[in-house]
Amino acid sequence: MAFFMPDIVLDIETRPTDRADVIEMLAASIKPPATYKKPDSIAAWMEENKASELDALHRKTALDGAFGSVCCVGFAVDDEPADTFHQGTEVDILCGLSTFLNSQQGDKYTTLFIGHNIAGFDLRFLVQRYIVNRLPIPFLLKHAANAKPWESEKVFDTMCQWAGVGNRISLDKLCMALSVPTPKDGITGATVYDEWQKGNIEGIADYCKRDVDSTRAVAMRMRGF
Repeated sequence: MAFFMPDIVLDIETRPTDRADVIEMLAASIKPPATYKKPDSIAAWMEENKASELDALHRKTALDGAFGSVCCVGFAVDDEPADTFHQGTEVDILCGLSTFLNSQQGDKYTTLFIGHNIAGFDLRFLVQRYIVNRLPIPFLLKHAANAKPWESEKVFDTMCQWAGVGNRISLDKLCMALSVPTPKDGITGATVYDEWQKGNIEGIADYCKRDVDSTRAVAMRMRGF
């Protein structure tokens, strides 16, 4: 069943920075709690905790479009099968997405983007990565990224439409509420980087496609289809 207007369901997977200067900046920011005053105590704390603190800070850059990278983009048009861009460098992935989005510009003002937390994360992250990589931002992406979270005729954010602007609900929980199959089977967003380090890019792509399928099913329920 096709929708009444062109729909693009979108989901991205991201990984932390691999820039040495950013990692060095993060390492320099690590300090012991203010209660540690003695040099020996400070040195002992740093010895015991610096590596784990740096790992946590490093992983958080996966959520920051200034430094994190896109490692997979999942998408689907209307009721067509989900697909991904995940091969090659981040530039390769973004260029593939550009080619796809530019091919969908039949009526550029009625295309609806659908995603979970897409207004708060995916669209803005993608725009930032296009800028960082000195790539032209596709019109459809720029148009959707400038929409307000509640402008559901431009962007249907399943998290925002369910929980309200500023509130949150996980896709997994929303799937459970609506009896939609959950995409969280083996890989989750929290383990994408671990899988990327193992070289399991295909596994990440499969997980991303499941996210797209689940988000589309949730959106259809919420929109009354």
